[in-house]
Parts: sequence; structure tokens; C-alpha cells
Amino acid sequence: MIVYISPINTSFIQRDLIMLRSNFRVKHLTLTDNPYFLPFSLIIQTVQLLFLLPATEKYLCFFSGYHTVIPVIVGKLFNKEVIIQCGGTDAVNLPEINYGNYRKKWLKMATIFSFKHCSLIAPVAQSLVKSNYTYDKSLTSSQGLLNLIPGLKTPIMVIHNGFDSSFWFDNGNEKTPFSFITVATGISKQNRALVKGIDLIIEMAKTFPEYTFTIVGDEKFTSELPNIITIGVLPQEKIRSLFQEAQFYLQLSSSEGFPNALAEAMLCGCIPIGSTVGAIPEIIGDSGFLLSTKDVIDLKNIFGRLSMADLVKLRKDASTRIRSRFSYEARKEKLLKLLA
Repeated sequence: MIVYISPINTSFIQRDLIMLRSNFRVKHLTLTDNPYFLPFSLIIQTVQLLFLLPATEKYLCFFSGYHTVIPVIVGKLFNKEVIIQCGGTDAVNLPEINYGNYRKKWLKMATIFSFKHCSLIAPVAQSLVKSNYTYDKSLTSSQGLLNLIPGLKTPIMVIHNGFDSSFWFDNGNEKTPFSFITVATGISKQNRALVKGIDLIIEMAKTFPEYTFTIVGDEKFTSELPNIITIGVLPQEKIRSLFQEAQFYLQLSSSEGFPNALAEAMLCGCIPIGSTVGAIPEIIGDSGFLLSTKDVIDLKNIFGRLSMADLVKLRKDASTRIRSRFSYEARKEKLLKLLA
């Protein structure tokens, strides 16, 4: 049995579980994202892990943090392999915008301990291994596991996210001209909005009042601008419909690992406009537009060039790029091989 451990449940974790359950018996354990419940949750997790121990073959964790400390200890004590998938916040330190595991003393200690003592680290992007951050000049430049954890000896193997093109697809219908969409959760909190580049989207909405901007994922987030549409959390089918209608997808984040919604939107024919952080440049390639530094003028220039671009070709290229480079099948094959 594979014990899959995550801090919370998400759509991309559910995708992994479906992949794994085709070949393994899998038990999914979550911890909590509420700090007040953390001590009690850790006690429950310990009991669960010990109860499942006789049937457990390996532990697979998503993100490193409080939820991985006890699995790593149990793995060491009972000779069980512990694999941690590094997803983003566990490999960046951006205290200037209050983001990343390394800005909090105890979370930093838990993250580093887990990475140092697990069997294998499987980041979703190469940038999470080691990178020189240059997008926002006001933020710390030295990022990635090898920069943040000096002397890290744990083996590392990058396994990109993969996406199901039978679910996320371009239906070929006419797109709403100059419609922009982004998916981001928790952006009613200022630091989260900064991380996800919502400040830049608001600036573009002010500059281009004739364009429409849809922001999905946080029902508490609102805007007084008439051309910004805000929508709360939606099921995947409804998000797909919005992607199939929108012409552009915005991923203007200040920090990312491998953003799932960007790739899903591209499969649905959205032309991507993204920042040069994390795996975003690798995902977009030449099928869209990249903002090299966080500069409103540069972003306005990109928007100004959109009407002159071959949007028909870019729409096709965006979908093709994800299908060919980041398929569901490729990730599934690598994960299953890793756990065999």
C-alpha cells in the first residue's frame, strides 16, 4: 500500500490519486492548514501511520512541511521509503511578500528536516532545485532547494505535472475577443494577491477598460472595476467552460512552482501571458507572451502587441505544447515507475 500524505486536499492531488490507484492500493491522509488544530492533527497522524504501518510499502508526500515530519521519522525507524514531491512554497523564501515555508521558524525547521531525511525529492519543476530569481527586483534572488538548504544530500528527480487532454480541450468555438482569465485561490488576502499577480491584472483592467478580466477562485475577492468579473471556487467542468470561452490566460505570479491552471487553460486554447518565474517560461515557450520583469510598462507593451499577433496560430500552439510536453500519461508513467 502507498500512503499518500498532503497538508490539504486539492484537484491536482486528486489527479495523482487517480493515477496511482490504477496500479496500487492507496490511502490518502491529510493534515490541516489551521495552525490551531496542528498539535491535535499531528497526534492523529501518528496514530494513523502506526495503524497502517504493517501494510505500508512507501510514503508519497506532496509538499514538505509539518505534515511530512512524522512520516519521515516513521520511514527511518521502520525502513520505509519516503518520497516528497516539492511543489513551490517549500522551495522559495520571499519574506518581502510573506511567502514561502522558510519565513516561519518552525515551518522552516520542519521543511528542512523532512527534505534532509526523506529518501527522494521529486520537484515538479527544475527551478525548484536551484534558481536565481530576477522577476521582481525587490525580492530575494537566491531560491530553490540547493540554495535554501546548504549541504542537502537527498537525491532529487524532477517530475513535471501532467494534464489530461481528454478533459481539458479546445472545443474550437469562437473565443470572446480580448477576454482574459486567471484562477487563483486565497487572493482576498493581500500577500496571496501579490504572489498571484492580481495587482498587475487590476492595473491592466484600468488601462484597457474595453477588455474583460475574469478572476476565479475566491468568493471573498471583489473589485469595483466594471470590467473585472470575480467568481468563487468552481467545479472543474465549469472552469473548463470558462477556459474554452476566454481568449487569454494570465499567470502573472511573483512565485510559482508548476501552475496547473495555466497548462489546463492552454489545453483549452487560451493564449498564455505569464511571468518568468518557476516553470512558467518552460510551460509557455513560444506559444504565448512572457513578462521578464515585474514592470507595468512592459506588461502594457505586451497587451498593446496582442492585436497584431497571429492569435489563431498561438491558440493552436498553446494546446499542442501542453499535449506534447506535459501529458497526463508521461507523469503517470514516471510516478508509477518511481513507486514500483
